[in-house]
Amino acid sequence: MSQQPILVEVTRGPITESIHRGCIAVVEPDGNVIARVGDTSFVTYMRSTAKPIQMLPLIINGGADRFGFTEAELAVMAASHSGEPIHTEQVASVLNRIGLDKSYLHCGVHVPFDKTVQAELAGRTPDVLQNNCSGKHSGMLAQCMAGGFDPVNYESPDHPIQRQIKNTLATLAGIHENEIKIGIDGCSAPVFGMPVVAMARAYARLVNPAGLDSTLSAACKRVVTAMLDHPELIAGTNNRVDTDIMKIGDHTVIAKVGAEGVYTMGVLPSEKYPNGLGIAIKIEDGNDRATAPSAIETLDQLGLLNESQRGRLSSWRPKEIKNHRGIVIGELKPAFRLNLPT
Repeated sequence: MSQQPILVEVTRGPITESIHRGCIAVVEPDGNVIARVGDTSFVTYMRSTAKPIQMLPLIINGGADRFGFTEAELAVMAASHSGEPIHTEQVASVLNRIGLDKSYLHCGVHVPFDKTVQAELAGRTPDVLQNNCSGKHSGMLAQCMAGGFDPVNYESPDHPIQRQIKNTLATLAGIHENEIKIGIDGCSAPVFGMPVVAMARAYARLVNPAGLDSTLSAACKRVVTAMLDHPELIAGTNNRVDTDIMKIGDHTVIAKVGAEGVYTMGVLPSEKYPNGLGIAIKIEDGNDRATAPSAIETLDQLGLLNESQRGRLSSWRPKEIKNHRGIVIGELKPAFRLNLPT
């Protein structure tokens, strides 16, 4: 990988103490790149940014209607949630609808993201429902039950539902599915490697699926609506940038975090961008602390934030760094310019 430009600087007092390099792609649904920073042909994994697309086959194949999933239940399937009760209740409801219990979830356990939930655990082992990927896994199990597939190894890359997911993702990204590199995510499900620019195009087509097969197009619209109507279910109620971006966007932007410094957004068609936009960001060193400032700065440089919205997102960009006494000693601040057309 050639050296990427600096996206975020980390200051302490009067000097820059650390830097985070990376790349950003801003793409229209037809693949036209309208702005970028760095080498966006770099291949990396989508990680959890793939979740909204991973659930599309469930809708396309009729499973969502067969089980009568609510919009909230669909939203949690696209989530990297904080493990709050509003999340675990939705995942449990999905499992109840398909007649399975949580023992079928193969995502494993981890300490939930939400600080309040962490405190309530008081050292006890977290529940599998609190895994940030439990919604995605419940959706995959639903795909199995709807399609008559064995759910035992649903997370295997060779399972029929995983092949369907890969094919759908390739269609939205505008690449051949053989070009997608397969790894294993932290939750044991497949994870998809592709150029950053292809990730951006996938999100552009997710928010504007015009020209796609009518069934796929309708499924995309349903997922986007669920995300916009339930941002707290996609992320959480406290200190989650996905939630904050979608709430201040007034149903104009979907946002989704991924591990290892990956971040994606979809900008719905508007007067300024009539075709909509897909945005993908990769922080070279994988440090997630640089994703929020980069994402919000990108929206601002694209002219998508007004003064009120900037104010409501001010805690994320630049982001204050405090010491153990709560004293502000530095900040994370964007350090890039998009090469927008003049």
